[in-house]
Amino acid sequence: MTTGAARQRPGLAGRDVGDRGAAAARVRAAARRGEQRLLLRRADHHLPRGQRLRAVPRGAALAEAHPRYQPAPPRPAPAGREARGARRRAVAQSRACRGRPGGARGSEKSQGMLALAISPNRRYLAISEMVQEKPTITIYELSSVPCKKRKVLNSFDFPVEQFLSLAFSPDSKYLVAQTGPPESNLAYWMWEKQRLMAIVRADTQNNPVYQVSFNPQDNTQICITGNGIFKLFRYIEGALKQTNFQRGEPQNYLSHAWLSEERVIVGSDMGKLFLFESGDLRWETNIECKKSPSEIEKDELPKDSESLLEFVTGSSPDLANEMVLEGDVPQQVSLPRISAIAVYSKGFACSAGSGVVLLFEKIEDKEGYREIREIRGEHFVYLSFPLHSAAITGLATCIRKPLVATCSLDRSVRIWNYEANTLELYKEYQEEAYAVSLHPTGLYIVVGFSDKLRLMNLLIDDIRTFKEFTVRGCRECVFSNGGHLFAAVNGNVIHVYSTTSFENINNLKGHNGKVRSVMWSADDNKLISCGTDGAVYEWSLLTGNRESECVLKTCSYSSVAISPDAKIIFAVGSDQTLKEISDSSILREVPTFDVVYTAIVVSHSGRMVFVGTSMGTIRSMKYPLPLHKEFNEYQAHAGPITKISITCDDQFLLTVSEDGCLIIWKVYDKEGRGLKREREVGYADEVLITKADMEEKTLVMKELKSRVEELQMENMYQLRLKDMSYNEKIKELTEKFIEEMESLKIKNQVLKAEKEKLELQHQEQFSELMEKQAREVQDLESGNSQKLLLEYEKYQELQMKSQRMQEEYEKQLHDMEESKNQALEELTEYYEAKLHEKSALLEEAQDDARQQLREFEETKKQIEEDEDREIQEIKIKYERRLREERESNLRLKGETGIMRKKFSSLQKEIEERSSDIEAMKIEQQKLQGIIKSLEKDILGLKREIQERDETIQDKEKRIYDLKKKNQELEKFKFVLDYKIKELKKQIEPRENDIRAMKEQIHEMEGELECFHKQNTQLELNITELRQKLKATDREMHKERQKERDMEALVKRFKTDLHNCVGFIQEPKRLKEGIRELYTKYVQQADMVEIVGVDTDLQQEYTRQREHLERNLATLKKKVVKESEIHRADYVRIMQENVSLIKEINELRRELKVTRTQVHDLQSALGLTRKKQGISNTVPSGELLPSPGVLRLNLEKETEKIIKMQQLEIKRLQDQIQGQEQGFVVRPLSGRRLPTLETESEELPPQ
Repeated sequence: MTTGAARQRPGLAGRDVGDRGAAAARVRAAARRGEQRLLLRRADHHLPRGQRLRAVPRGAALAEAHPRYQPAPPRPAPAGREARGARRRAVAQSRACRGRPGGARGSEKSQGMLALAISPNRRYLAISEMVQEKPTITIYELSSVPCKKRKVLNSFDFPVEQFLSLAFSPDSKYLVAQTGPPESNLAYWMWEKQRLMAIVRADTQNNPVYQVSFNPQDNTQICITGNGIFKLFRYIEGALKQTNFQRGEPQNYLSHAWLSEERVIVGSDMGKLFLFESGDLRWETNIECKKSPSEIEKDELPKDSESLLEFVTGSSPDLANEMVLEGDVPQQVSLPRISAIAVYSKGFACSAGSGVVLLFEKIEDKEGYREIREIRGEHFVYLSFPLHSAAITGLATCIRKPLVATCSLDRSVRIWNYEANTLELYKEYQEEAYAVSLHPTGLYIVVGFSDKLRLMNLLIDDIRTFKEFTVRGCRECVFSNGGHLFAAVNGNVIHVYSTTSFENINNLKGHNGKVRSVMWSADDNKLISCGTDGAVYEWSLLTGNRESECVLKTCSYSSVAISPDAKIIFAVGSDQTLKEISDSSILREVPTFDVVYTAIVVSHSGRMVFVGTSMGTIRSMKYPLPLHKEFNEYQAHAGPITKISITCDDQFLLTVSEDGCLIIWKVYDKEGRGLKREREVGYADEVLITKADMEEKTLVMKELKSRVEELQMENMYQLRLKDMSYNEKIKELTEKFIEEMESLKIKNQVLKAEKEKLELQHQEQFSELMEKQAREVQDLESGNSQKLLLEYEKYQELQMKSQRMQEEYEKQLHDMEESKNQALEELTEYYEAKLHEKSALLEEAQDDARQQLREFEETKKQIEEDEDREIQEIKIKYERRLREERESNLRLKGETGIMRKKFSSLQKEIEERSSDIEAMKIEQQKLQGIIKSLEKDILGLKREIQERDETIQDKEKRIYDLKKKNQELEKFKFVLDYKIKELKKQIEPRENDIRAMKEQIHEMEGELECFHKQNTQLELNITELRQKLKATDREMHKERQKERDMEALVKRFKTDLHNCVGFIQEPKRLKEGIRELYTKYVQQADMVEIVGVDTDLQQEYTRQREHLERNLATLKKKVVKESEIHRADYVRIMQENVSLIKEINELRRELKVTRTQVHDLQSALGLTRKKQGISNTVPSGELLPSPGVLRLNLEKETEKIIKMQQLEIKRLQDQIQGQEQGFVVRPLSGRRLPTLETESEELPPQ
């Protein structure tokens, strides 16, 4: 969904409401303290991406994220709740919706989701959320991709602040919703038609309701549970009526589940399970906490109970609901809270405190259930991967790998892959982690703990410390962009360490308060810091001094960023402004519009600025910063954003918050396209692994290989045995089949004989039936012909009757038409007269109406005047009353001041009394705990006695069974002895085969010894080569050592020379310094001179080589240019040759034409000569020019033309041969010259 021109803030839609379509599980684990807590929540890093919010530099904003859900922002608890504000949510999940590529997007301007429910047919998802302080229920259709809104329920005819629990009916047509106190209404909808079927108030004492559900077999029955609430309602005659009545002491019921159509199992916060049938209590049990008192004292009590349960029911294909209930009811140390119940085919499972699940099964022939198994937290497997369970304090990315590191107050460090959306590494520690930074290579990490700063290796499956620094409570640590340095904050001091030598290079002191943020420049020459003292400092690492500073004591800075060119500094803090700082001065202050910015980051392109707020939102704005409200804002987290970072290619934005969530955002431009990377650089695949781990894995691989070989041998042996047994079975079966086939053949022959007999009988019967049918057909034909004649006569009579009737009807019709016309004329005359009368009456009525309108207007004016007078009088009256009320208010204020003083004194007395009462309650609880522990011991001893009696009975039964088995085994022994004798007879020929095989094995062992000798010889050769390699390595190390010594000598010489140059203005000291240099360096061993000469030779060699390479490059370029020129000339000549050949062919065609003309003229000339011989009488002077003269002229011309053409052809052929000799390279064009037309005809004789 693209951001429009109006820049409305769209609601954040996650990638999926589920695991791509439904609710995904967020699992929180504190296994180190034994608090295996599992919370079903949105999985922030799955997979692929749902609807996106797009933004760009120059237009706007940022893109949405990988996270699959929209976390709810913190909201004040409604009136009537306890001060602690119980936060309870119920989340339903369906496997049927997993794997879908779409997700459900929250409503725009949503303040958070409160409850979810999925329909039993897995097609619809209902979400309760707060939109602009208004409760809303949205139903999504999960079958479409992405999920579409089906219905929105936001207009209610009853008071409601929020919906705490939702549930669909078994046929998915109805929806029930429970509102929060003080109303506590239970609403029953036919949601597709948005029709409210019924509403009832579930509780009148403002107790919280935790769960609502439908009977899985009945649309009209509903169950709700809460603090002191267990009620069953039935929809009867358009209303919800309660069908049960609570008896006994009210309990704090946390969860429930339907076992059958009439049975409901309910769990309380005191570790009790209640089974209700038709609203009456049938069974009750207590769940005991099996922890020792020492473990209970050590373990910290969790603030809320969270569990994840899922079972498939045997009777129905639906999946049991997975639920999370979070509350703040005080938890007893020894009694677990049953916060979730799930039903399966044999019974049910329930949570029994932190990280414990109990399975119960039905007791045969009894009403109740018994516990069969206890599942501890260590047996649970995460659905995706463990997430943070406390506020995230550190965030860092690297360059060479798509990794992001986070640390949290839950004492864990996690490494995520933001492209694959997976958890790469995870480790928990004894101390809280405050800050984290990843090395640019992604192979190392530095983490600031409460006791030390640790530099650690990221191994393939572990995070291992290899250096510790004595920096306590480090709240900020950052690697440089080159990775050779890292900065760590200790209070108001910034320590700069070397990554390679671990030396403390610089200590940057200057801040008066705690340093909150540190940032390196792109070239690692500068360091920017800000703190709570309102100071922003720019440090130079070359000198260790401050280059610039900007101090504003009224502001406590929380984060700082720097532009890519290191000229502009951006800082945010508590004064609700974004500051743009350059050269120790504030260039610009951009207001935040009543929100505190907590984190800031600048894109590497420098065109976008992203900020995180204390409300958990993300804002994206273009640079230069806008002064007006020109930014895009997206709801992201449920708490203040602690850190924000952007990847090196500006593709992803990463944010973390105090709500324990890491959200990965994809950055788009305003057209919805992803940003182009400036240069495509592949990520590194290398990982670190220790030598010990590698050796251990190789050993494991060898063991596994040997095990595989053994298993293969065993499998081969077993297969052979099976083949033998199968072959025997096949033989037996084939024999059986042959016997059966023979019996079947005999049966088949018998059946064929019977078939032939039956066919003969059938043919005889068929012929008899055909004869009968022929006789009957003849009889029927004769009878039918007589009947037809009679019917034809009747038909003629009826036709005559119908003609007569038709004539009579025509006469009657003519008479009726004439009478009708007369009656019509009479009626028209009558109604015209009536119309004239009515029009006259209408005119009179209109005149009366006009008169009444005039009277009405006059009365209206009089009434308005009277009302104005009355209003003035009432106004004067009420102003007088207002003055009197103000005076009475002043008197009452004085009286209230006196009453307040009395109230404060009474309140102090009440507090003293309440403290005494609390002390007495604590003592009472201690005594109750002792009594309960003693009762448990008694029960435990009774159980032990019963168990021992049962074990004794079991052992006696076992002894009796074993005696019976012993007798049977003796019988088998006798049978097996007989079989063994028969098998020994069969073994003798096999033993002969084994002897032959052993001889072959001896021969093969001899060949194997020869191969072993060859292998030993090869190993000796390898050892010799290894020794040679070690000798060359030693020589190489010596040469490297010499080279290092020379480099150190050169460095010392350079430093001394630099010191001498400092005395260039003092000739004497300069002379002394040069003399010292000469005595110190020139008179040493000749190694330096040799190295100097070698370096000169090397320089000369490189210079000559560069010169020759340049010459070679220029010559190559010339050759390429000349070849291109020659190729162009060659193509041109080829084109000319083509044109010339075409001309030659045309000339040859003309030559042929001329030859034919010459031949015709010759024949004509012969005829003329004959004529001349006949007619000699004609005078010679009168003769016309003869054709013979013409023929002689034409022949000469043609001969000349032919000779010229032949000479031209020779010249062209010589030219072509010269060109072909001059060019070796064939032209690129694949065209061929047209063929010359050869002359085959000879000229005729003259």
